[in-house]
Amino acid sequence: MEPVVRVTGIVLPIDRPNVDTDAIIPKQFLKSIKRTGFGSYLFDEWRYLDKGDADQDCSARPLNKSFVLNQARYQGAQVLLGRENFGCGSSREHAAWSLSDYGIRALIAPSYADIFYSNSCKNGLVPVTLSNGIVDKLFAECAATDGYRLTVDLEQQVVETGTGERFPFEFNPGLRQRLLNGLDDIAVTLQSAGAIRAYEARRAAQAPWLFQD
Repeated sequence: MEPVVRVTGIVLPIDRPNVDTDAIIPKQFLKSIKRTGFGSYLFDEWRYLDKGDADQDCSARPLNKSFVLNQARYQGAQVLLGRENFGCGSSREHAAWSLSDYGIRALIAPSYADIFYSNSCKNGLVPVTLSNGIVDKLFAECAATDGYRLTVDLEQQVVETGTGERFPFEFNPGLRQRLLNGLDDIAVTLQSAGAIRAYEARRAAQAPWLFQD
């Protein structure tokens, strides 16, 4: 996992509350566990006019041109702006994978579903929580400005607008350190590899029958 310190990018506004994981990545795309290849199916049922299937080539599919993901002003977005309870529904980790594979690096919303929040952090996404009032302001500015950009600075714990406004945010210290250092669950475990080997050696000496082939 790549370290995430500061993300500056175009904002993708998803102006709906309670966006669930089935909307983020519908169930028919959950067959793969490769973590990649899901970006084309992000928000599939809102993004396309037909029903998508796993491993489908999306290049010729009919687009819903009214959906933000298909509008030129939001192409290349790296910051997703959402409403309350973003990522609710089932616990599928594919939701975080599809956002990351599309190119999203940070999210801003008033609240998130707990499991989605955890999955985001484990996959290099920065889910920032700001108040409803500030989120309302950001949505309004985004609607009024083509190419609207925000900076999410995890090191300083602040969201900064192009005009220099700064909005501080709280973030779990442990998860923050993981993201800043690019540590997923496996990398965190490997930091204790020496202690794990020492424990296994002690157990092997205390109870050798447990370690017989």
